[in-house]
Amino acid sequence: MEPTTQSTQPEKKHFTPRPAGTGAAKPKRSFAGSRRPHDRQRRPAWPKADMADGFNEAPSERKTAHIPDPEPGTIRIIPLGGVEEIGKNMTAIEIGDDIIVIDAGMFFSNENTPGIDYVIPNTRYLEERKDKIRGLVITHGHLDHIGGVPIVLSRIGNPTVYSRNLTLLLTQKRQAEFPHLPRMNSVVVEKDQVITLGKLRIRFWGVTHTIPDSMGIIIETPYGDIVTPGDYKLDQIDGVVSESEEKEYKFFDTSNTLLLMTDSTNIENEGFSLAESKVHIGLENIIRRITGRIIIAAFASHITRLMKIVQIAEMLDKKIVIEGRSMKTNLDVIVQAGLMKPKKDTVIPIEDMDKYPPHKVIILSTGGQGEPFSALNRAAMKTNKKFALKKGDTIILSASIVPGNERQVQAMKDGLSRQGVKIISYRTPGEDFVHATGHGNKEDIKWLHRKIHEKFFIPIHGNHYHLELHKELAMEIGIPESNIVVPDNGSIIEITDNGTKIGVRKEKAPASPMMVDGFSVGDEQNVVIRDRQMLAEDGMFVVVALLDARTGLLKKSPDIISRGFVYLKESQELVRHARGLIKRTIEQETKGQAQPNIDQIKNIVADTVSKYLFQQTAKRPLVLPVILSA
Repeated sequence: MEPTTQSTQPEKKHFTPRPAGTGAAKPKRSFAGSRRPHDRQRRPAWPKADMADGFNEAPSERKTAHIPDPEPGTIRIIPLGGVEEIGKNMTAIEIGDDIIVIDAGMFFSNENTPGIDYVIPNTRYLEERKDKIRGLVITHGHLDHIGGVPIVLSRIGNPTVYSRNLTLLLTQKRQAEFPHLPRMNSVVVEKDQVITLGKLRIRFWGVTHTIPDSMGIIIETPYGDIVTPGDYKLDQIDGVVSESEEKEYKFFDTSNTLLLMTDSTNIENEGFSLAESKVHIGLENIIRRITGRIIIAAFASHITRLMKIVQIAEMLDKKIVIEGRSMKTNLDVIVQAGLMKPKKDTVIPIEDMDKYPPHKVIILSTGGQGEPFSALNRAAMKTNKKFALKKGDTIILSASIVPGNERQVQAMKDGLSRQGVKIISYRTPGEDFVHATGHGNKEDIKWLHRKIHEKFFIPIHGNHYHLELHKELAMEIGIPESNIVVPDNGSIIEITDNGTKIGVRKEKAPASPMMVDGFSVGDEQNVVIRDRQMLAEDGMFVVVALLDARTGLLKKSPDIISRGFVYLKESQELVRHARGLIKRTIEQETKGQAQPNIDQIKNIVADTVSKYLFQQTAKRPLVLPVILSA
């Protein structure tokens, strides 16, 4: 699927006047481009977009031919996503004639991308080198690592995907949502396995995360190993790492690690991360204690926790009801992968829920982030047709609040509390643990660095501030500053001189976000986004004027249509003055001209009206003049 572009000017339509005696000439329509006064600084359509990255350049200017191939013996690392944000993780490793791509994630739209479905990493560098790509290797099955796989694959030559069983099953479910794209080719690998892609040997090891089958990746080079664990935390209790975890990492004691790239998400959190086993104990204690119906809202991707909740339900002779498409999908995949086999009558349809006493029912639901169409939020707003909340219900929010979701989570909690339910969250004082992060805190991160004892270090998976903090931590434990690179998306990092130096090239790979908007995919949609932001902020103001082509005068007073700007019935004075201004402007521009330039007139009208409206209202609606010449 090729990127799409959108012109700021609609196609012009030309009409041939009818011969004399056949009636009036058919009107010629001219649609103005939207205009605003130039004295206002608008926020960019994408806050992190750098013009140097080509976000607003023509496609011909974005070709990457100016980026030379790596010199022989050079190792090139290009983070294409996940180092200026948390999400859409993807990194390319290029050595000689081989490129290995690690992960292909996504993140969902936010207030800066109205109407966009989701965002994936920029693939232009890889598209132009698809003949060198030997495979896509995925660390684990969360959407910020697999969400972009279907579209990314279709753009980079559909290379084979390598990962562990559960991850590939989840990726195949994701791929099934895109039946128009080529079929995904995949190969299951396991920890301790060695594969060869091109001329590169790649090994794996198991890591602890909130989803089973998570794995780290090791790419062997002549100068040492390139290592990334993906998302991880340590299997530990109160700082004591388990024997199984120590065994998993033991081979690093004698390995030669050239480069480590690792997660920076929780670099601000002191100590070790809370053990997931403590959350399992906490949830069991709460479920045992509660006497009414329980609704547990959790991330559908926290598969380890979902499996434990089902086990607790079976142990306490309770029934599980699944509400939410992603929750149902992931539990189906768990069973398909052989990770869990619930008893025949443990999971019941939501329609059968009322056949059992309330204290015998646990509803596993999506919606811990207050998502507008999630099952729990619809229940909070009393619009869920499948189940309604009852006084005496207990809601367990088994998830932390993702930054940016605070308001919608609070609104959902308000709706829940109005219905007489009890809410337990990770912030509820005096309660057992109901949530733990899946990412390592500072002490987990320190342990990893000391265990792997790398020569060079690139912090990934986090905003720039997180990466800088991670750099400081790495320096504290002995890594020289000259051996650390804090990247941006698109940074071209190279290890040269037989593995003795690391640096960043002056060139950058295209890294502006690829936005998925319906069936359109591309990094050239800033015009569309900007117009949507204008409409959302100040609305639109449409001017329709009928011009007499012979006299240059308006045949009637201009028509005005307003949407999202002002209420016209209460702004008659503003509209009256605007009509007069439009009439004077058009007739002044056509005076003495046999064939007035309609395009020029519409631009002048747009500028004049925009300035007038701002002076009167301090708002800048999208002004769209439509001039008909007859």
